[in-house]
Amino acid sequence: MTKSVIISGPPAVGKTTVALALSQEFDLKYLSGGDVLKEIAKEQGFVADGDDWWDRPEGMKFLSQREQNYDFDKKVDERLKKLFYEGGKVITSYTLPWLVDDGIKIWLAGSHENSAKRMQNRDNMERKEAFEVTRKRYDKNKILYKKLYDFDFGSDTSVFDTVINTDNLNAQQVIEIAKSTVRELL
Repeated sequence: MTKSVIISGPPAVGKTTVALALSQEFDLKYLSGGDVLKEIAKEQGFVADGDDWWDRPEGMKFLSQREQNYDFDKKVDERLKKLFYEGGKVITSYTLPWLVDDGIKIWLAGSHENSAKRMQNRDNMERKEAFEVTRKRYDKNKILYKKLYDFDFGSDTSVFDTVINTDNLNAQQVIEIAKSTVRELL
């Protein structure tokens, strides 16, 4: 059985870009923790479409509901854990690295300013808005995961096999470092 790989990091740091490249390179099935969470949001009546849904008012409203009801996150994490242990997956997730053993875990680090710049370009939004959205999502998720699982999202990187600082690298350079890590550990 092929190990699964988890890519984690703050919002808009490049997780999906790296995960898709690893999926293609190593013939792994790509899964997004965010997509699984959007499925649960849809079950709750939200119209959760588009990659930038999290950054729009309805996505922020769902985030507020998650702060009041941890069941959403627990359901997602249980689904992701099951899929992770099947092997042969590359999964983007904020929480999974702290909840599973084995596999390959990569943290993509980066400054808030660079995440905002990526979001600005990716989602075609104003720089100030992108900065506020990434800050709010990061801060709220950090609080949520501390309450829910008692880990320090963004601070505790001890569970990761490698940490890649994306600030002074282009996407291809980050991908190559991630590929090298997976080759070594797979």
